[in-house]
Amino acid sequence: MTAISDPIDYLQREVAHSRWMLLNNNLYSRIQTLPDLRRFMEHHVFAVWDFMSLLKSLQRELTCVQVPWVPTANATTRRLINEIVLEEETDVDPNGQPVSHFELYLRAMEECGADTGPIRQLLAALAEGRTLSQALTAAQVPGSVRQFVETTFDIIRSGKPHAVAAAFTFGREDLIPAMFRQLVGELRDRFPGQLDTFIYYLDRHIQLDEEVHAPLAQQMVRELCGDDPESWLDCQRVVIRCLEARMELWDGISTSKPRRSVA
Repeated sequence: MTAISDPIDYLQREVAHSRWMLLNNNLYSRIQTLPDLRRFMEHHVFAVWDFMSLLKSLQRELTCVQVPWVPTANATTRRLINEIVLEEETDVDPNGQPVSHFELYLRAMEECGADTGPIRQLLAALAEGRTLSQALTAAQVPGSVRQFVETTFDIIRSGKPHAVAAAFTFGREDLIPAMFRQLVGELRDRFPGQLDTFIYYLDRHIQLDEEVHAPLAQQMVRELCGDDPESWLDCQRVVIRCLEARMELWDGISTSKPRRSVA
């Protein structure tokens, strides 16, 4: 990385090919029917869930969640992560009621007849004190889902806040608007009035992530990496790993058999 390069621009150029491959995956064009969409959501919901653990791990690292409270070192990153947590964990639904994006996604799954059983089994197993690996086994998740979730938690366990922030920023927040925009227009036209909650979820993510969260998250990565070339190199490696894990998740959806509808 040269001294004159903007590190964010440099990172984005270095991961551009992997990002392009993901955004041009044929999965998007293969979601043609409601059973196709249900199958997508039954896999993707695990990515919606583990995203919250990425977010909360950053909040744990960058703010004080202990009692007695003491101020953490960087007030700027404190504010950045708390602003994102506010909207991800307690956004509003179409009726203006507080809801997390994960809970909104579950509601959208139920509305279109997707099976929420496996993700609820995962949550129940975790609530009982089982390990993540045990909970994934109890939920009987496909291999591609397990690999995706375990990749996320491996990054969380790395103990490197800048690497977690890079996964959060360039593996999620910066990526999601371009990814979801490919879905929302076609779904709205193909299934008018049938997917209102899901389309609201997609629209909300496109708006918040593109206009608010991605810029805040990029600033957070800048604050955490500073002028350290090794930290920026860590970020590059982590982002490519995240994009590759997402491609494997998408490929797993494309090759999976649909579950029996619960509708």
